[in-house]
Amino acid sequence: MEQRQVGRTELRIDTLGLGGAPLGGNFVELGYPQAAELIQAAKDAGIGFFDTAPWYGFGRSERVMGDLLRHTDYVLSDKVGRLLRPGPVADPATFGMIEPLPFHVVYDYGYDAIMRAFEDSLQRLGLDRIDILLAHDIGTFTHGEENARHFRDLTEGGYRAMDELRRAGLVKAIGIGVNENEVCMDALGIGDWDVFLLAGRYTLLEQTPLHDLFPACRAAGTSIICGGPFNSGVLVGREMWNYAAAPVEVVDKVRRIGAIADEHGVPLPAAALQFPLANDIITSVIPGPRDAGELRQIIDWFNTPIAGEFWAALQAAGLLEDGAPVPAGG
Repeated sequence: MEQRQVGRTELRIDTLGLGGAPLGGNFVELGYPQAAELIQAAKDAGIGFFDTAPWYGFGRSERVMGDLLRHTDYVLSDKVGRLLRPGPVADPATFGMIEPLPFHVVYDYGYDAIMRAFEDSLQRLGLDRIDILLAHDIGTFTHGEENARHFRDLTEGGYRAMDELRRAGLVKAIGIGVNENEVCMDALGIGDWDVFLLAGRYTLLEQTPLHDLFPACRAAGTSIICGGPFNSGVLVGREMWNYAAAPVEVVDKVRRIGAIADEHGVPLPAAALQFPLANDIITSVIPGPRDAGELRQIIDWFNTPIAGEFWAALQAAGLLEDGAPVPAGG
């Protein structure tokens, strides 16, 4: 598996990783045996980079991932900003959770809370290290008007906690894990970040960070992990985009891209997986398969040869941002 460097650190991660949201029952009914089988299948396929978060099943994803990674060679990213408190939420389906653990989330990006969240995650994982620590879902996409308070907490305390963990060697890299470009730009102004996990914003369907955020990240030495390469499923034939029903204009653009893919005999999901990595600021893509069969299909797509004529056709049709790098034909 090819690896790329995370920011300016010495850490290198696989260009294809495993996203851990489905392992917690996020929008999918996935029991412990199936989740464990999925992680083991990833390991057997040579994947060594894994991503999880307390949010995914309110601890479920962390627990199964820790069990399968313990005493093995791995690179793991995990997240802070949410503390899990005892007592279940009244309606977990409101958050897209199926059978989560009996906890509820308290948002806190302050110094003490970040330290507590880091320690709590190590306990749930049953691991002695986390490699990449990300402040999760800071931004107006999640918090709306409350984000000003949360971002102030990150600025005045949370970043310092993360930086101390990095300086002490307890994590190798720090960053944020979000769904929006603007908060990444804001974050660049408050600290020295190694990597941003940016979900859904640099994909075959959308390249909004290309001309503003990415140049700023290059200048800062911050690399990007591409989460949500299928834009919540719309690029693999599902109806979701940004965790909700896809609007008409998004569905139309997917159809136009898909028509060109069909003309060239290219599986659309294969193009979606391979496109982000043509940009050298992208360190890894981390889809979230729902079972071992989906993972095997993703690996096939990832390795599918795609001729340069396909990418040229997308460019000629105006379906990619000007200046967006495309993979070399193969």
